[in-house]
Amino acid sequence: MFDVKNFQIIRNNKIFEGFIIAVIIVSAMLVGVKTYEMSTLLLQTIYVLDIAITAIFIIEISIRFVAEERKVNFFKDPWNVFDTLVVTISLIPIDNSDMALVARLVRVFRVMRMVSIIPELRVLLNSLIIALPRLGYVMALMFIIFYIYAAIGSLFFEKINASLWGDIAVAMLTLFRVMTFEDWTDVMYETMEVYGWSWAYYVSFIFLTAFAFLNMVIGIVVNVLEEEHQKELEGDPDHVSLHDIREELRELKLMISKQ
Repeated sequence: MFDVKNFQIIRNNKIFEGFIIAVIIVSAMLVGVKTYEMSTLLLQTIYVLDIAITAIFIIEISIRFVAEERKVNFFKDPWNVFDTLVVTISLIPIDNSDMALVARLVRVFRVMRMVSIIPELRVLLNSLIIALPRLGYVMALMFIIFYIYAAIGSLFFEKINASLWGDIAVAMLTLFRVMTFEDWTDVMYETMEVYGWSWAYYVSFIFLTAFAFLNMVIGIVVNVLEEEHQKELEGDPDHVSLHDIREELRELKLMISKQ
């Protein structure tokens, strides 16, 4: 009979966590090394290392599973499900079979296990996912601005350069190039030779998209990140909030005044 507490000690051990992170990094490096031409000996070495890494991941997942007092709770965590799927599919041998491509692709996603191991990365990714609904409204408004400016650009500038302003779809791609500042001045100077006022078209578009809307996106993500970080601190039993400190000081003052 396994002693759950012993496995919990191993799971929570910082050395064990650091070892797993190191294995994940080595696994990521092997994926990159495989993109180069190598000798047969080196390929065989990498193959053996890949088997060893897979075995380590199986042991690590098993330890985390056994360390869970209620086994059902293990699969309630999406990151545990993700890790289990990655490790399970990694058992598919890399050969000439039909599933070989899937096996190689999953080995690339091993790098994502770094997120499930490091709490700070989990907070960042969770914050981004939570911010997506709020970002959706900003993206919708940005699309409206893109659509209006693309329609105007296609109407006025089509005859100047049809490859950039031929239709609204191409015009939106051109505006995306302008928003990312990829040689946007060349596009502007070309239209200014015919329409001298067109500089106002580009400047106003850049102000609305590159400055205003993108800063709104950054602000939303940072705000959600702060909220998630605060929730994590509140869930920490060792965390003492400013409100708690004030309450303790108030009680201490009352005790002193009574004396």
